[in-house]
Amino acid sequence: MLLNLNINDLAVVKSLDLDLDKGMSVLTGETGAGKSILLTALGLALGDRADSGYVRPNSKRAEINLDFDLSDAPAAKKWLEENDLDDEEQCVIRRIVNQDGGSKAYINNRPTTLQSLKQLSSLLVEIHGQHAHLTLLEPDQQRQLLDTFSNNQNLLDEVNSSYQSWKQSSSKLNKLIKASTDQVEREELLRYQLNELQQLDLESFDYPSLSEEHNKRANLGQILTEGQQQLDILYENEQQSVNQMLGHCLSSLTDLAQFSPEISEINTMLSEAQIQIEEASQQLRRYLESQEADPQRLIWLENQIGIIQDISRKHQITPEELPQIAANLEQELEAITHSSERIEELTQDTQKFLSTYQELSKKLSKNRSQNGKNLQIKISEIIKELGMPQGDFIVQVESNQDDLPKLNGNDKIDFLVSANPGLPAKPLAKVASGGELSRISLAIQVTTSTDKTTPTMIFDEVDSGIGGGIAEIVGKKLRNLSHNCQVLCVTHLPQVASQAHQHLYVKKTNQTEMTSSTVELLQPRERIEEVARMLGGVDITENTLAHAEEMLNIN
Repeated sequence: MLLNLNINDLAVVKSLDLDLDKGMSVLTGETGAGKSILLTALGLALGDRADSGYVRPNSKRAEINLDFDLSDAPAAKKWLEENDLDDEEQCVIRRIVNQDGGSKAYINNRPTTLQSLKQLSSLLVEIHGQHAHLTLLEPDQQRQLLDTFSNNQNLLDEVNSSYQSWKQSSSKLNKLIKASTDQVEREELLRYQLNELQQLDLESFDYPSLSEEHNKRANLGQILTEGQQQLDILYENEQQSVNQMLGHCLSSLTDLAQFSPEISEINTMLSEAQIQIEEASQQLRRYLESQEADPQRLIWLENQIGIIQDISRKHQITPEELPQIAANLEQELEAITHSSERIEELTQDTQKFLSTYQELSKKLSKNRSQNGKNLQIKISEIIKELGMPQGDFIVQVESNQDDLPKLNGNDKIDFLVSANPGLPAKPLAKVASGGELSRISLAIQVTTSTDKTTPTMIFDEVDSGIGGGIAEIVGKKLRNLSHNCQVLCVTHLPQVASQAHQHLYVKKTNQTEMTSSTVELLQPRERIEEVARMLGGVDITENTLAHAEEMLNIN
């Protein structure tokens, strides 16, 4: 349950540190005192979208901290353990909103994402807003309420899993069948393209080597002519070759070395150079002698490179990518060749997933129908207590098992109501007034909440539109609900406030230039005065105080 709410610099709240207890707590106060900002703070801490407007003027940031006891929240404790965020029996959630609207969230002092924060929050707190009765008109909300009451979540997960499997298999099958209509033309094109590529001997395909050999053979004449000329210059010209000139230099310098020993080192270097030139010349001669003109090979190379470049242009790729294109075409051709087999496999898989879905969907439909009857009995009893003595609530489950599979099953679920005897039941939106819808919504929330494992439930003025004896019944219902979980209720009704175990009073103060809201835990005498204010308005008489004390003594 929620142990503590701490707020700093959030809108009208400068600083607030609020301890909460188990049972039922009510928040009361004058209109505009700041009750809604407390629920806003809770919503932000639990993952609602942040906005810079929430930051108190002249403050850098707003901060909200929630401290939970996990002894009554095993699901939340398990989630924390699975996500490596556990910290024994307590959980601290922190949300910071900056002036620029950016925000940060922390679970047990470790940074987290809003998605993770919302997942955890759903296991800790459930908030019923003052407009919750409007969402009751939505078909999916009605389905969720029935499934929650029926404990259908595990079965619903199985249904949706089988639906997704059927949907994926069916989609693949339809695409393959559609593609098979153009199969013949596509297969012919693929075979033509593959035959064209296979002329290139793709197993030993090496375009850079072919290009290099072609370049060499195309310029072989120049290589032989220039090579022989350089060989003559280096070695073979008997009149004036590099080798001969080096020999003359060595002979002359050898004579000089007897006068200057330092020249011997130069001689050694020139001798080595002469050896290198001789070896290079011999290697060049052998290379030139090994080269033979092969016009047929050159023609073949030119033809092959031309084919390669033409095919590359067709496919709009580089020549080096041709082997991969061939592999892709073979794969596609194989897929087309075996498409009939694949169609048969997918047909069987799709039918299997459909059968599984239908079986699970029928089971889900049966559960909904059975539990829907129990739900309508319980809600009908409560709305009669809440001022609709002739009201009948009906949960209608229409199964359409012959339809194609749908997410969440093939049932159409409608909440119907008959407010007056003799009149047929009709959908809520067409029958119930605003006040009646509010009471029906409260009846549904109270009825379905008893089966929930969420340890803390917050009700924001869900009792609007009612009063008198009915308001007292609402208060008792909320108090009874608090036997199973912690209940926090914002209310304007003294009949509801008098049922609480803990009474919190929200008020505005103007001690500084900027308005600020604070929350006080009322003591017995203060509580009598607040209930009297709620009963009598501005002028509180002794009779009003006595009435308030009498209401509180009921507890």
